[in-house]
Amino acid sequence: MRRTILTAATVTAAALTLAACGTTEPAAHKPEKKPSEAITLTDGKGTEVKLDGPATKVVATEWNVVESLVTLGVDPVGVADVKGYRTWDTSAPLKNEPKDIGTRGEPSMDTIASLAPDLIVATTDLPPAAVKQLRDVAPVLEVKSADGTGQIDRMLENVDLIAKATGTTDRAKTIRSDFEAKVAEGRKALADAKMAGKEIAFADGYVTSNQVSVRPYTATSLIGEVNEAIGLKNAWKLKGDESYGLASTDVEGLTGLPDGVRFAYIGSDGDENSTPFTGALAKNSVWKSLPFVKAGHVHRLDDGIWMFGGPASMQAYVDGVVGALTK
Repeated sequence: MRRTILTAATVTAAALTLAACGTTEPAAHKPEKKPSEAITLTDGKGTEVKLDGPATKVVATEWNVVESLVTLGVDPVGVADVKGYRTWDTSAPLKNEPKDIGTRGEPSMDTIASLAPDLIVATTDLPPAAVKQLRDVAPVLEVKSADGTGQIDRMLENVDLIAKATGTTDRAKTIRSDFEAKVAEGRKALADAKMAGKEIAFADGYVTSNQVSVRPYTATSLIGEVNEAIGLKNAWKLKGDESYGLASTDVEGLTGLPDGVRFAYIGSDGDENSTPFTGALAKNSVWKSLPFVKAGHVHRLDDGIWMFGGPASMQAYVDGVVGALTK
Protein backbone atom coordinates (compact mmCIF):
# COMPACT_ATOMS: atom_id res chain seq x y z
CA MET A 1 0.00 0.00 0.00
CA ARG A 2 1.27 3.45 -0.84
CA ARG A 3 2.63 5.09 2.26
CA THR A 4 2.44 8.82 2.62
CA ILE A 5 3.65 11.45 5.00
CA LEU A 6 0.63 13.02 6.63
CA THR A 7 1.11 16.62 7.66
CA ALA A 8 -0.97 19.21 9.45
CA ALA A 9 -2.66 21.86 7.33
CA THR A 10 -0.43 24.84 6.89
CA VAL A 11 -0.91 28.43 5.81
CA THR A 12 0.69 27.69 2.51
CA ALA A 13 -1.48 24.64 1.87
CA ALA A 14 -4.56 26.81 2.39
CA ALA A 15 -3.20 29.71 0.37
CA LEU A 16 -4.39 30.44 -3.13
CA THR A 17 -1.46 29.81 -5.40
CA LEU A 18 -0.24 32.42 -7.77
CA ALA A 19 2.53 32.90 -10.42
CA ALA A 20 3.93 35.36 -12.98
CA CYS A 21 5.89 36.55 -15.99
CA GLY A 22 9.07 34.61 -16.65
CA THR A 23 12.55 35.82 -15.93
CA THR A 24 15.80 34.87 -17.62
CA GLU A 25 16.38 31.17 -17.12
CA PRO A 26 19.64 30.21 -15.40
CA ALA A 27 22.15 27.91 -16.98
CA ALA A 28 22.02 24.21 -16.22
CA HIS A 29 23.17 23.23 -12.76
CA LYS A 30 26.94 22.93 -12.51
CA PRO A 31 28.14 22.61 -8.93
CA GLU A 32 30.89 25.08 -8.15
CA LYS A 33 32.51 22.74 -5.63
CA LYS A 34 34.17 19.45 -6.34
CA PRO A 35 31.87 16.52 -5.51
CA SER A 36 34.56 15.18 -3.16
CA GLU A 37 34.26 18.22 -0.89
CA ALA A 38 31.95 17.58 2.06
CA ILE A 39 29.49 20.30 3.05
CA THR A 40 28.14 21.00 6.52
CA LEU A 41 25.19 23.38 6.90
CA THR A 42 22.89 24.63 9.64
CA ASP A 43 19.33 24.78 8.38
CA GLY A 44 16.32 26.89 9.33
CA LYS A 45 15.56 24.69 12.33
CA GLY A 46 19.11 24.94 13.63
CA THR A 47 19.83 21.35 12.57
CA GLU A 48 23.27 20.43 11.27
CA VAL A 49 23.04 18.90 7.80
CA LYS A 50 26.03 17.05 6.33
CA LEU A 51 26.45 16.29 2.64
CA ASP A 52 29.23 14.40 0.88
CA GLY A 53 29.33 17.14 -1.74
CA PRO A 54 27.05 19.52 -3.66
CA ALA A 55 23.63 17.91 -4.02
CA THR A 56 22.54 17.16 -7.59
CA LYS A 57 19.57 14.79 -7.08
CA VAL A 58 17.23 17.02 -5.11
CA VAL A 59 13.60 16.56 -4.08
CA ALA A 60 11.50 19.59 -3.06
CA THR A 61 8.34 19.36 -0.98
CA GLU A 62 7.08 22.96 -1.29
CA TRP A 63 6.79 25.37 -4.21
CA ASN A 64 8.92 28.16 -2.76
CA VAL A 65 11.92 25.85 -2.51
CA VAL A 66 11.18 24.44 -5.97
CA GLU A 67 11.36 27.99 -7.29
CA SER A 68 14.65 28.59 -5.49
CA LEU A 69 16.18 25.43 -6.94
CA VAL A 70 15.09 26.21 -10.49
CA THR A 71 16.30 29.80 -10.22
CA LEU A 72 19.67 28.50 -9.04
CA GLY A 73 19.84 26.27 -12.12
CA VAL A 74 19.09 23.03 -10.27
CA ASP A 75 16.51 20.74 -11.88
CA PRO A 76 14.77 18.90 -9.02
CA VAL A 77 14.19 15.18 -9.58
CA GLY A 78 11.02 15.24 -7.48
CA VAL A 79 8.45 18.00 -6.92
CA ALA A 80 5.24 18.13 -4.92
CA ASP A 81 2.20 18.69 -7.17
CA VAL A 82 4.02 19.28 -10.45
CA LYS A 83 0.85 20.31 -12.27
CA GLY A 84 0.02 22.87 -9.60
CA TYR A 85 3.51 24.35 -9.70
CA ARG A 86 3.39 24.70 -13.47
CA THR A 87 0.00 26.40 -13.19
CA TRP A 88 0.68 28.80 -10.35
CA ASP A 89 4.42 29.56 -10.44
CA THR A 90 5.55 30.51 -13.92
CA SER A 91 8.31 32.86 -12.73
CA ALA A 92 10.78 29.98 -12.61
CA PRO A 93 9.35 27.31 -14.95
CA LEU A 94 10.50 23.72 -14.67
CA LYS A 95 12.82 22.77 -17.50
CA ASN A 96 12.82 19.04 -16.80
CA GLU A 97 10.15 16.43 -16.09
CA PRO A 98 10.45 15.80 -12.34
CA LYS A 99 8.61 12.97 -10.64
CA ASP A 100 5.42 14.08 -8.93
CA ILE A 101 5.86 13.13 -5.25
CA GLY A 102 2.25 13.83 -4.29
CA THR A 103 0.67 16.89 -2.74
CA ARG A 104 2.55 19.49 -0.75
CA GLY A 105 0.64 18.44 2.36
CA GLU A 106 0.91 14.71 1.71
CA PRO A 107 4.05 13.73 -0.22
CA SER A 108 4.59 10.04 -0.88
CA MET A 109 7.40 8.45 1.11
CA ASP A 110 7.68 5.53 -1.31
CA THR A 111 7.93 7.82 -4.34
CA ILE A 112 10.61 9.97 -2.72
CA ALA A 113 12.59 6.88 -1.69
CA SER A 114 12.42 5.49 -5.22
CA LEU A 115 14.23 8.57 -6.51
CA ALA A 116 17.23 7.95 -4.23
CA PRO A 117 17.86 11.68 -3.73
CA ASP A 118 21.02 13.00 -2.15
CA LEU A 119 19.04 15.91 -0.62
CA ILE A 120 15.43 16.71 0.28
CA VAL A 121 14.62 20.40 0.62
CA ALA A 122 11.59 20.99 2.82
CA THR A 123 10.15 23.87 4.82
CA THR A 124 9.61 24.39 8.53
CA ASP A 125 5.86 24.07 7.93
CA LEU A 126 6.26 20.30 7.86
CA PRO A 127 5.77 18.77 11.34
CA PRO A 128 8.77 17.08 13.00
CA ALA A 129 7.26 13.60 12.54
CA ALA A 130 7.14 14.06 8.79
CA VAL A 131 10.68 15.40 8.63
CA LYS A 132 11.89 12.46 10.70
CA GLN A 133 10.47 10.08 8.10
CA LEU A 134 12.15 12.04 5.33
CA ARG A 135 15.50 11.83 7.10
CA ASP A 136 15.28 8.04 6.83
CA VAL A 137 15.52 8.51 3.06
CA ALA A 138 18.11 11.28 2.64
CA PRO A 139 19.52 14.39 4.36
CA VAL A 140 16.79 16.99 4.82
CA LEU A 141 17.43 20.71 4.60
CA GLU A 142 14.59 22.67 6.21
CA VAL A 143 14.24 26.32 5.28
CA LYS A 144 12.15 28.70 7.34
CA SER A 145 9.01 29.31 5.30
CA ALA A 146 8.30 32.88 6.38
CA ASP A 147 9.39 35.48 8.90
CA GLY A 148 7.13 38.38 9.74
CA THR A 149 10.09 40.33 11.11
CA GLY A 150 11.90 40.36 7.75
CA GLN A 151 10.38 38.55 4.78
CA ILE A 152 12.74 39.79 2.08
CA ASP A 153 15.80 38.95 4.15
CA ARG A 154 14.37 35.50 4.87
CA MET A 155 13.65 34.91 1.18
CA LEU A 156 17.20 35.79 0.14
CA GLU A 157 18.78 33.85 3.01
CA ASN A 158 16.79 30.76 1.98
CA VAL A 159 18.19 31.04 -1.53
CA ASP A 160 21.70 31.38 -0.11
CA LEU A 161 21.24 28.28 2.07
CA ILE A 162 19.98 26.14 -0.79
CA ALA A 163 22.81 27.46 -2.96
CA LYS A 164 25.41 26.28 -0.42
CA ALA A 165 23.85 22.82 -0.45
CA THR A 166 23.86 22.61 -4.24
CA GLY A 167 27.18 24.30 -5.01
CA THR A 168 25.59 27.31 -6.71
CA THR A 169 26.68 30.19 -4.49
CA ASP A 170 27.88 32.33 -7.39
CA ARG A 171 24.45 32.07 -8.96
CA ALA A 172 22.87 33.07 -5.63
CA LYS A 173 24.90 36.28 -5.60
CA THR A 174 23.59 37.12 -9.07
CA ILE A 175 20.02 36.38 -7.99
CA ARG A 176 20.37 38.75 -5.05
CA SER A 177 21.84 41.56 -7.14
CA ASP A 178 19.19 41.09 -9.84
CA PHE A 179 16.43 41.32 -7.26
CA GLU A 180 17.89 44.45 -5.69
CA ALA A 181 18.22 46.03 -9.14
CA LYS A 182 14.59 45.22 -9.95
CA VAL A 183 13.42 46.83 -6.70
CA ALA A 184 15.44 49.98 -7.47
CA GLU A 185 14.06 50.03 -11.03
CA GLY A 186 10.49 49.73 -9.76
CA ARG A 187 10.98 52.43 -7.14
CA LYS A 188 12.33 54.84 -9.76
CA ALA A 189 9.50 54.10 -12.19
CA LEU A 190 6.88 54.81 -9.53
CA ALA A 191 8.64 57.99 -8.45
CA ASP A 192 8.87 59.18 -12.05
CA ALA A 193 5.13 58.55 -12.44
CA LYS A 194 4.44 60.47 -9.20
CA MET A 195 3.11 57.30 -7.59
CA ALA A 196 5.65 57.17 -4.75
CA GLY A 197 3.89 57.03 -1.39
CA LYS A 198 0.55 55.99 -2.85
CA GLU A 199 -1.48 53.60 -0.71
CA ILE A 200 -2.02 50.09 -2.01
CA ALA A 201 -4.12 47.24 -0.66
CA PHE A 202 -3.06 43.88 -2.03
CA ALA A 203 -5.22 40.86 -1.32
CA ASP A 204 -6.29 37.53 -2.66
CA GLY A 205 -9.76 36.09 -2.38
CA TYR A 206 -11.60 32.83 -2.68
CA VAL A 207 -15.10 31.44 -2.61
CA THR A 208 -16.05 28.61 -0.27
CA SER A 209 -19.64 27.39 0.03
CA ASN A 210 -20.79 30.51 -1.82
CA GLN A 211 -19.09 32.74 0.77
CA VAL A 212 -16.39 35.19 -0.32
CA SER A 213 -13.32 35.52 1.87
CA VAL A 214 -10.71 38.22 1.36
CA ARG A 215 -7.16 37.82 2.63
CA PRO A 216 -5.22 41.08 3.06
CA TYR A 217 -1.43 41.03 2.70
CA THR A 218 -0.37 43.36 5.50
CA ALA A 219 2.89 45.28 5.84
CA THR A 220 4.61 42.24 7.39
CA SER A 221 3.83 39.93 4.44
CA LEU A 222 6.36 39.33 1.68
CA ILE A 223 4.22 41.23 -0.83
CA GLY A 224 3.77 43.99 1.76
CA GLU A 225 7.53 44.35 2.23
CA VAL A 226 8.13 44.44 -1.52
CA ASN A 227 5.45 47.12 -1.95
CA GLU A 228 7.12 49.31 0.65
CA ALA A 229 10.56 48.62 -0.83
CA ILE A 230 9.42 50.10 -4.16
CA GLY A 231 7.94 53.16 -2.49
CA LEU A 232 4.29 52.27 -1.92
CA LYS A 233 2.40 52.53 1.38
CA ASN A 234 0.42 49.56 2.70
CA ALA A 235 -3.19 50.59 3.25
CA TRP A 236 -4.23 47.65 5.43
CA LYS A 237 -4.76 48.44 9.11
CA LEU A 238 -5.48 44.83 10.02
CA LYS A 239 -2.89 42.79 11.88
CA GLY A 240 -1.47 39.85 10.00
CA ASP A 241 -0.39 36.49 11.38
CA GLU A 242 3.04 36.27 12.96
CA SER A 243 4.76 34.30 10.20
CA TYR A 244 3.16 35.28 6.89
CA GLY A 245 1.61 38.67 7.68
CA LEU A 246 -1.78 37.58 6.36
CA ALA A 247 -5.10 38.80 7.73
CA SER A 248 -8.72 37.89 7.00
CA THR A 249 -11.79 39.93 6.17
CA ASP A 250 -14.85 40.00 3.91
CA VAL A 251 -16.28 42.42 1.38
CA GLU A 252 -17.69 44.63 4.14
CA GLY A 253 -14.20 44.89 5.59
CA LEU A 254 -13.06 46.61 2.40
CA THR A 255 -15.18 49.66 3.25
CA GLY A 256 -12.53 50.70 5.78
CA LEU A 257 -9.85 51.23 3.14
CA PRO A 258 -8.83 54.88 2.69
CA ASP A 259 -9.89 57.14 -0.17
CA GLY A 260 -7.56 57.03 -3.15
CA VAL A 261 -6.28 53.54 -2.39
CA ARG A 262 -5.26 51.26 -5.25
CA PHE A 263 -6.48 47.69 -4.90
CA ALA A 264 -4.45 44.89 -6.50
CA TYR A 265 -4.91 41.15 -6.63
CA ILE A 266 -3.95 38.03 -8.53
CA GLY A 267 -6.32 35.24 -9.49
CA SER A 268 -6.38 32.36 -11.92
CA ASP A 269 -8.56 31.75 -14.93
CA GLY A 270 -8.11 28.07 -14.17
CA ASP A 271 -9.92 28.39 -10.84
CA GLU A 272 -13.07 30.50 -10.76
CA ASN A 273 -13.11 30.32 -6.96
CA SER A 274 -9.85 32.31 -6.82
CA THR A 275 -11.19 35.32 -8.70
CA PRO A 276 -14.14 36.62 -6.66
CA PHE A 277 -13.37 40.25 -7.52
CA THR A 278 -14.44 39.65 -11.11
CA GLY A 279 -16.69 36.70 -10.33
CA ALA A 280 -18.78 36.31 -7.20
CA LEU A 281 -18.54 40.00 -6.28
CA ALA A 282 -19.23 41.41 -9.72
CA LYS A 283 -22.87 42.11 -8.84
CA ASN A 284 -22.37 42.64 -5.11
CA SER A 285 -23.75 46.04 -4.06
CA VAL A 286 -21.10 46.62 -1.38
CA TRP A 287 -18.25 45.83 -3.77
CA LYS A 288 -19.68 48.04 -6.51
CA SER A 289 -20.10 50.93 -4.07
CA LEU A 290 -16.46 50.99 -2.97
CA PRO A 291 -14.71 54.23 -4.05
CA PHE A 292 -11.69 52.46 -5.55
CA VAL A 293 -13.98 50.20 -7.56
CA LYS A 294 -15.96 53.17 -8.87
CA ALA A 295 -12.73 54.99 -9.74
CA GLY A 296 -11.40 52.04 -11.72
CA HIS A 297 -8.50 51.55 -9.32
CA VAL A 298 -8.79 47.77 -9.14
CA HIS A 299 -5.81 46.07 -10.76
CA ARG A 300 -5.67 42.39 -11.56
CA LEU A 301 -2.03 41.47 -12.02
CA ASP A 302 -0.87 38.67 -14.28
CA ASP A 303 -1.70 35.12 -13.28
CA GLY A 304 1.14 32.98 -12.08
CA ILE A 305 2.93 35.08 -9.46
CA TRP A 306 3.54 32.90 -6.42
CA MET A 307 3.12 35.30 -3.53
CA PHE A 308 5.08 33.12 -1.12
CA GLY A 309 7.83 32.44 -3.62
CA GLY A 310 11.37 33.63 -4.18
CA PRO A 311 13.18 36.44 -6.01
CA ALA A 312 11.88 35.33 -9.41
CA SER A 313 8.26 35.68 -8.30
CA MET A 314 8.93 38.95 -6.52
CA GLN A 315 10.66 40.43 -9.56
CA ALA A 316 7.64 39.45 -11.64
CA TYR A 317 5.42 41.05 -9.01
CA VAL A 318 7.37 44.33 -9.19
CA ASP A 319 6.98 44.36 -12.98
CA GLY A 320 3.27 43.62 -12.65
CA VAL A 321 2.34 46.16 -10.00
CA VAL A 322 4.52 48.93 -11.41
CA GLY A 323 3.10 48.33 -14.87
CA ALA A 324 -0.47 48.48 -13.52
CA LEU A 325 0.07 51.66 -11.52
CA THR A 326 1.95 53.60 -14.21
CA LYS A 327 -0.36 52.99 -17.18
